[in-house]
Amino acid sequence: MKMWGYVKNLAHFDIDIYKLANKQYEYQYRIDHRFFEHFENSPVERAKLEAQLTLDKQDNLIIANFSIKGSVELECDRSLEKFDHPLDVEQRIIYQYGEEEQELDDDIVIITDKTQTINTAQYFYEFINLAVPMRKIHPKYAEEENPHVDGEIIFSSASDQAQAQEGDEMNDEAVDPRWNALKNLKNLN
Repeated sequence: MKMWGYVKNLAHFDIDIYKLANKQYEYQYRIDHRFFEHFENSPVERAKLEAQLTLDKQDNLIIANFSIKGSVELECDRSLEKFDHPLDVEQRIIYQYGEEEQELDDDIVIITDKTQTINTAQYFYEFINLAVPMRKIHPKYAEEENPHVDGEIIFSSASDQAQAQEGDEMNDEAVDPRWNALKNLKNLN
């Protein structure tokens, strides 16, 4: 297992695959604000993450399993307060050998037999940012923001509940009689 300290530059994520024998390798990283400084306009600027990369090198492919755990600092969309959001990410990239380098899919990358080094920094960056929720709500407001609990809708007032019941009754009554005729045709088959 190869251990590195905090990331100072993205070269720490370079892996010389041409030197690797066919077996499994483990790499560990600590990702903090210095990592995100290398990416322009990053939605995440501060984090405390432990990242692990397990490479399984085989004759015709390399399976890279990414594991990222810790927290990222986010700004609440509602109150603009900073808060730590927990992350636990597990992703996989498969590097296959082929004639020319290309990304086939979100998780399949073609590399040539002349490829000597792969840099995994961009994948760590993408996996972290994809794990950040679209709507960033501070935990103290999360319950207020979530209108569903155990599959039931929570109404903020009695008038909201009455309006919802009226809407349900109107939907039941508003069935066009022509649909009943079509249902009868369906039942004949």
